Amino acid sequence: MRIFVTGASGFVGGAAARAFAAKGHEVRAMSRSENSDEKIRALGATPVRCDLEDVAAVHVGDAEAVLHSAAFVEQWGPVQAWKRFNIDGTARMLKAAREAGARRFIHISTESVLWRGQHLRGVDESYPRAPNSPYPYSWTKARAEALVEKANTPEFQTIALRPRFIWGPGDTTLIPTIRHMAQTGQWMWINGGRAQTSSTHIDNLVHAIELALTKGRGGEAYFVLDDGVRSMKEIISAIAETQGISLPDKSVPTWAADMIGGVAEGVWRIFGLKGEPPLTRFGAMIMSRDAVLNDAKARRELGYAPVVSVEDGLRALRAA
Repeated sequence: MRIFVTGASGFVGGAAARAFAAKGHEVRAMSRSENSDEKIRALGATPVRCDLEDVAAVHVGDAEAVLHSAAFVEQWGPVQAWKRFNIDGTARMLKAAREAGARRFIHISTESVLWRGQHLRGVDESYPRAPNSPYPYSWTKARAEALVEKANTPEFQTIALRPRFIWGPGDTTLIPTIRHMAQTGQWMWINGGRAQTSSTHIDNLVHAIELALTKGRGGEAYFVLDDGVRSMKEIISAIAETQGISLPDKSVPTWAADMIGGVAEGVWRIFGLKGEPPLTRFGAMIMSRDAVLNDAKARRELGYAPVVSVEDGLRALRAA
């Protein structure tokens, strides 16, 4: 199959592009720089110089399927950045793919499309999105997913995959953050790390992406998860341990973390401070609320089942 990928120089897009190429698919990928060109070629894909602000049908070419994993995922930044990349970029990518004649559009979404600050317990895909969430990442990804759903037609089928807490080899966010905070003495749990969470190993997400190339119903969203539920402390401590990192037991209550995140954001905005606040409202929320999700729909309609257990994934991460 001929596949066009966005975000191939990142964690998810890179893992998917590598897997596609290894299985003999013809993979072309969006690239914004010479550095990205090199990364994409190393994956076995062909770089195409464009970005989410200028991508057009000519860049997508004769691709039969498009994997859209590029997004602005930072916890801090100007609101316009989330909107420009997550909403406007997705709209532009949909238009380019449709005009190029692609038949399948796979959008990497997130459980964050549901967050308003509440717990998520036993939630499936019928749970309403949060297009007016107080968190920019959540509301922009929610509106982007709505665009993907609306674009679905019999000739141009769109599918959204929703992983939660993506982890595994190649991670460029979680492990570096854990290491930095542990080394600088900044690490602190919220409510003792008791929040319960689903998770998604990168290999399981890539497996679901491959299934979505030919399976699943157009216009639908699917949670993609590992087996089982764990506390934030259990899964993060286990991942940290594979890297030889020991995390302290220091903790703050949920209410205090929420307050600190809000105050820190206000200070950074008022005084125009550089860098990120030590804690954001979204960061406090994501670490302290339960996110227990149900992926029965993906198992039923995509034929999905995890190909890597959490235990095997941790062993492999330790060995790597």
